[in-house]
Formats: sequence, structure tokens, C-alpha cells
Amino acid sequence: MRLTKFTDVALRVLMRLAVVKREDPPTTREVAATMQVPYSHAAKVVARLQHLGLIEARRGRGGGLTLTGAGRTASVGALVRELEEPGDAVDCEGSTPCPLRAACLLRGALREAQEAFYASLDPLTVAELAAAPTGPLLISLSSAPPPRD
Repeated sequence: MRLTKFTDVALRVLMRLAVVKREDPPTTREVAATMQVPYSHAAKVVARLQHLGLIEARRGRGGGLTLTGAGRTASVGALVRELEEPGDAVDCEGSTPCPLRAACLLRGALREAQEAFYASLDPLTVAELAAAPTGPLLISLSSAPPPRD
């Protein structure tokens, strides 16, 4: 199964925020630079994560992004389900419907496999994603000097 870029960026943003010191919250621009994603894409992800109650975003002096308690304990499987586009792994009903759709077992098997993929991520939390060895790496990335334009 392949995740959308949006879900990938969202998980990376959450992991980055899981290792942030509360007194020094990064901005969306800083997180985008650290995670090497376009700012505009990161801004959309941040807005969605804020809407879901997983992060808080404060503007102005002393502002920045912080992970909420709900964000820290969120199930990765539930997050991926929420962030991924709904639908089956295959499109049997698209602009050219599959001639096998009435009697095909593949669609059901793929739907079951997709749910097994999500279920395998259910016990994992965002905080666990940011544990060692990932956490120290995330911290070192954030302390590296920003890339020169």
C-alpha cells in the first residue's frame, strides 16, 4: 500500500513536533525546512492537523506549533485512516468500469488487506514514532543550520 504525500508529510510533522521543547515551538516554515517539504504543502497539513485537534498553532511573537496531548497519544492507524483519501485500493467503478466487478473476489481481498495494514498501525502512537532512534535524529535535524538558498 502506498500513502499519499499528504499523509506522509502529516506523520513527519507530528513526529517532529513530538520532540520539540514546549518553550521553543517551531513555526510552520521551520518544520517545513527541517522535514524538507514545500512550505505551502506543510501549511495545508498543519491546518488539517490543527482542525483534527492534534496540534496547536499560535501566531505572532512567542507563537509556533505544539503537539497536543491528543496528538501525542494518537493512533497512527487511526491517523492514516483519517488522512488517506477514502475508497478501495482498486477503482472498479471508474470511468471505465471493470467487466469483472459483479463476480470479482479481488476487490474484497484488497479491502481486507488494506484494513489489515491500518490495523497493524493501530497500536502505534505518535509518541512511539518519535522514540529512539528517530527522536535524537529529529532533534539533530532541527538544530542543523537552515539550507542556503
